[in-house]
Amino acid sequence: YLPQYSQAGRSEDIQDVLSILSTREQEILVMRYGLSDDHPRSLAEIGTKMGVTRERIRQIEAKALRKLRHYSQRKKLDEYLHDD
Repeated sequence: YLPQYSQAGRSEDIQDVLSILSTREQEILVMRYGLSDDHPRSLAEIGTKMGVTRERIRQIEAKALRKLRHYSQRKKLDEYLHDD
């Protein structure tokens, strides 16, 4: 989902991490943190663009961040358990 930008390695790393999220969650995090254009957007801006309230955007963002934290913790545990 991330547009191409000059730091290809960074883009690939971000895309790998975001791939566990739904398309909608990816879009929201990309806009919220300015991952595609270094221009972070407010909850209200994203809500207007997507046709939902800023509160709904906040809820989706929070859920996406929880998923990423859970994934990170699970990945660390998997690496620990399978470290031969």
